[in-house]
Amino acid sequence: MKKQMMIIASIAIVIVIGTYLFASNTGKEEAGTANAPNIKKMVEDISTKKETPESASINAKQLIVTDQDKHTTTYDLPENEFFLSIAPYVDQTHPCAMHSLTGCQGEMNNKEFSVTIHDSQGNTFMKDEVIKSGANGFMDFWVPRDRTYLIRIVRDGKVAEKQLSTYENDNTCITTMQLS
Repeated sequence: MKKQMMIIASIAIVIVIGTYLFASNTGKEEAGTANAPNIKKMVEDISTKKETPESASINAKQLIVTDQDKHTTTYDLPENEFFLSIAPYVDQTHPCAMHSLTGCQGEMNNKEFSVTIHDSQGNTFMKDEVIKSGANGFMDFWVPRDRTYLIRIVRDGKVAEKQLSTYENDNTCITTMQLS
């Protein structure tokens, strides 16, 4: 009888500890940060609709993805790189600060642009490179963090030029570059 009580007590303790550990870990991925082995590929796949989460947005530090079951996972962006998504426009734009990979739509989708990017230290990252916007009208760039850039976009003789920075509180969605 004493042996049976010890077995029952041991099972009860294992169940209580297991329940506690399970409950304390539930939601940690949602509230915390997951490690992504290839965050750039994940961003590209969502932008090009190879992956189709319910929603995905990207700020200066993190990619936030909500799946079809409404489970949200947050991924840290590369420590030394900043994500910029630029939608040049002629007639129509929308206000935006944090780019929605699944929701933002620019005016000029699947168009080619000549892009030049210089930083304030005199480094050239891109010189008259032909970049095609995606189906969402945006061009995505990964550039070094904590710098100021001069970005020049040209299409059909129209030019948009803007100074942008890549510090912790800067926007990832650039919808203010009007070609004129």
